[in-house]
Amino acid sequence: MSLKIKLIVGLGNPGQEYEQTRHNVGFWLLDELAWKWKVNFKDEKKFYGEVARATTPDGDVWLLKPMTFMNRSGQAVAALAQFYKIKPEEILVVHDELDIPCGRIKFKLGGGNGGHNGLKDIQARLGTPNFYRLRLGIDHPGDRNLVVGYVLNKPSVEHRQQIDDSIAKSLQGLPAVLNGEWEEATRFLHSK
Repeated sequence: MSLKIKLIVGLGNPGQEYEQTRHNVGFWLLDELAWKWKVNFKDEKKFYGEVARATTPDGDVWLLKPMTFMNRSGQAVAALAQFYKIKPEEILVVHDELDIPCGRIKFKLGGGNGGHNGLKDIQARLGTPNFYRLRLGIDHPGDRNLVVGYVLNKPSVEHRQQIDDSIAKSLQGLPAVLNGEWEEATRFLHSK
């Protein structure tokens, strides 16, 4: 029997000054998903983040927005996963991805962290890279010295629209992901 996703984590940074920045696309998707599923986030100190529980036909799915800042995201993920005995393969992490063109989506299990501090910390805290990733493309500024300023700034109006479109498409593909239909989900999410 294939494992199903029981925890969806959206990566971002807490605080108003980061709300509209590229690094917060994971939060943007989770906010849309919570609205769609009609659930509300609650601040949960023991899980170092904002948490919501959605009841789906396939069982409960936890939504988590770590409030630890990006480089300590794993603290929140590990706390909730350990408490509810959720395996790494039952976790989907939604995050911004510099190495993918703006508006494109990639879905995969495991792999490296590409220098993404949120993924790096989650891998370290879970002790494995084997969790699912939904990577939302934000483009690369062209020079690695510009990356920090780039991810911590607002996208242009055009890029924001492309990101919003990729979030809408991700939500369309999510039922296949939640049902463990990995090939179908990948085909749909990777298509233009």
